[in-house]
Amino acid sequence: MKKYVFFICALCVSLTSISQQKNKTQFSGTITDAKTGLPLSGASVLLVEARKGTITDSAGRYIFINAPSGHNLVEISYQGYRSIVEHLDFIGIMEKNYALFSSVIENETITVTAVGGPISTKKMPIPVTKVSRDQLMNIASTNIIDALSRQPGVNQITTGPAISKPVIRGLGYNRLVVINDGIRQEGQQWGDEHGIEIDDNSVSRVEIVKGPASLIYGSDAMAGVVNIITTSPAPEGSIRGNLMTSYGTNNKQRSFFGNISGHQKKMNWGLWGDYKAASDYTNKYDQRVWNSKFNEMNFGGSVGYSGSWGYSNLIFSQFNQKLGVIEGDRASDGSFIKPMPGGIEGSPTNDDFNSTDPFVPYQHVRHHKFILDNSFHIGSGRLALTLGYQRNQRQEFGNADDPKEYGLYFDLHTVNYNAAYHLKEKNGWHTSVGANGMIQNNKNRGPEVLIPEYSLFDIGTFIYTQKTFGKASFSGGLRYDYRNLDSKEFVEGNVPRFTSFARTFSNISGSLGLSYAASEHIILKANLARGFRAPSIPELASNGEHEGTNRYEFGDINLRSETSLQADLGIELNEEHFQFTASTFYNSINNFIYYGRLSAAGGGDSLVNGTSAFQFRQRDAMLYGVEAFLDIHPHPFDWLHWQNTFSYVRGLFKEAIEGTRNVPFIPAPRLISQLRADLPGSEKSKGKISAFMELDFTFDQARPFTAFETETPTPGYTILNAGITADIKRKNKILFSIFLLGNNLTDVAFQSHLSRLKYAAENPVTGRIGVFNMGRNFMFKLNVPLRWEK
Repeated sequence: MKKYVFFICALCVSLTSISQQKNKTQFSGTITDAKTGLPLSGASVLLVEARKGTITDSAGRYIFINAPSGHNLVEISYQGYRSIVEHLDFIGIMEKNYALFSSVIENETITVTAVGGPISTKKMPIPVTKVSRDQLMNIASTNIIDALSRQPGVNQITTGPAISKPVIRGLGYNRLVVINDGIRQEGQQWGDEHGIEIDDNSVSRVEIVKGPASLIYGSDAMAGVVNIITTSPAPEGSIRGNLMTSYGTNNKQRSFFGNISGHQKKMNWGLWGDYKAASDYTNKYDQRVWNSKFNEMNFGGSVGYSGSWGYSNLIFSQFNQKLGVIEGDRASDGSFIKPMPGGIEGSPTNDDFNSTDPFVPYQHVRHHKFILDNSFHIGSGRLALTLGYQRNQRQEFGNADDPKEYGLYFDLHTVNYNAAYHLKEKNGWHTSVGANGMIQNNKNRGPEVLIPEYSLFDIGTFIYTQKTFGKASFSGGLRYDYRNLDSKEFVEGNVPRFTSFARTFSNISGSLGLSYAASEHIILKANLARGFRAPSIPELASNGEHEGTNRYEFGDINLRSETSLQADLGIELNEEHFQFTASTFYNSINNFIYYGRLSAAGGGDSLVNGTSAFQFRQRDAMLYGVEAFLDIHPHPFDWLHWQNTFSYVRGLFKEAIEGTRNVPFIPAPRLISQLRADLPGSEKSKGKISAFMELDFTFDQARPFTAFETETPTPGYTILNAGITADIKRKNKILFSIFLLGNNLTDVAFQSHLSRLKYAAENPVTGRIGVFNMGRNFMFKLNVPLRWEK
């Protein structure tokens, strides 16, 4: 590890010295209302590629004293106004004024950094969703993926409130890539009961790219990319912070979060910490769900230096979570069973249910992360260099006689690297070339094993370009990936458990798309992309079972890579009082990997230690679907919003498996309809109140993957949500914000089709199979912003 640190430091120092420039660059100006000419105080000015921002003063003035020279993408935004995005070349002292037009359309996304480089989403040929921190604050959720699952085309595979895995257009697990602050998150994401290790309260914004068109993050991004950004530097010359607390009534979930960041001259820094804990959740069928509790203690921070040559930021974080594994076993009276020492089966007490310390079986997950994020002006272009190190430690405990004795213990080390050179704009062409990948090593440090120890080397090179021709914007690129996997031998009791093997995988990915502004209000989009995913180590070499599963899994060393070809078509219609977007896709996947039950030599199911045995297999498949969004602002009530989102995906194998062609883990169709009122406060208070009422319709999923008794049909359900939020201001400054959010107000008992608890044990009293999702929940949040100016 020391040699990596030395190499990273030496490289960054060398690039800094190469890119140093003597000339000072300054960028300043005034932002006003286009109709009245009055200055807009508090407007945001962001230099996207430099990750520097500021806000206007009372006179509408902004200034960057040490602005990066050369090409920059500038974003001007202010709440209730139409944003401006433009490319500029900074030379010497520049002054530029902007006039913003008011607009009632609020969800117009501006830039995205998950595809090659920052660009206006209007010019992107693929569906991109941008979720702000304000939007996340208005959602009562248990983790970050739970909050994002409300976006069109995004769902979650869950094992209780602490474990959520993202699904984009019916594809999850290793078929999508989660990016956190510039590097891909690596933390045993293949496991059913493994979530992602990112603190939800630390997130500043999220960008979701749907489909395999994101070339710069390489293989595994067949479904798309979830780009989670936690660092958000304070405006120049200021210190910013937040104190936030929340409480949920259903499972007594509470959190205490605080952050502070500063930006003085060329230095920026930040620190944050979070404590979150929850007891067992409840619903009207199961009452308290035993061992659904969890607790977390997370922290992180950053320190950076910037100048006309570029910037360099060091980001660090630690995620530390203990969570119960819900088994769902019940006694004859229908109550949940609590494992006791000596093999005795007991019943949880009220104190047990109210505790936030999980009982066996439970997991302890720690994720350490260090990221060095750099940008250097070299020649006429810009070099973006991101280097990262992650260590993921996952321990699973299941011995009631010794609750501190772990069985499985995965210890995963990953070194990430990502280098992209963004060439100077020439004749409207924006081109990036680069290489990225990872070096990975996994150790088994527990007495139980499920997968072999292995080492992995991954590298990919890409070229991505964008060009605007009048009303049309073209983008596309190519990528080549190479992966080498070296799996280690493991002998257990003189019997080989895993044999050593080495596999290499390589393939070409590509994307070609067009965005066309047919008029001032209509944008048409089309894209064709090819994706690639190498089989993961569990799919190749699993041999075992562990807590939370009901199957013994075998890998297949001969599995081939998955490849996909996806076509996207979309339309955006933006009028003064309504917005409509729709996108449809068709995705053909070769060698789709799934697991099937093994048969015994004499007939019937193959059993290992009394558990049904499964092995990973492959078959061609196709997925298609549609997402739509409609936002209406009825005139003259511009403060009233009627928002509707609809998602539908269908997955089919090209040949039937045990009489079914349905692909597993396909979410049910879903419609969310929300009526929201944003009421400005009085002139005296300058406060703001928002209130909403929402119906969340999830339709029947009558097309499950019934082969091997994997899935069963799931009935639909309707959830009623509501909320009210208020910003309390004084002298145009927010003193604090209050959020009162209610989920499932009618206390509907339901099971999500993608909930793994749906297949838990039967309740012998009621005859109901599985565990149901959370019932009625009220969540209270209080956020106090802190602000000091120079």
